[in-house]
Amino acid sequence: MKEYKVEVPRLGWRNRMQSFEDLINQYGREGWRVIHIAQNYTSVVFERDKNR
Repeated sequence: MKEYKVEVPRLGWRNRMQSFEDLINQYGREGWRVIHIAQNYTSVVFERDKNR
């Protein structure tokens, strides 16, 4: 079974791409996988196995 998480990134104006990369890497370390990034980075959908 899968579980999903929708994140609305609060990236600020400085180092926006680095902040976005850090956010994705942090969730990746927790076992989440990106399945969709909305246009203009307004939201990111993550997925992982629920019974891991």
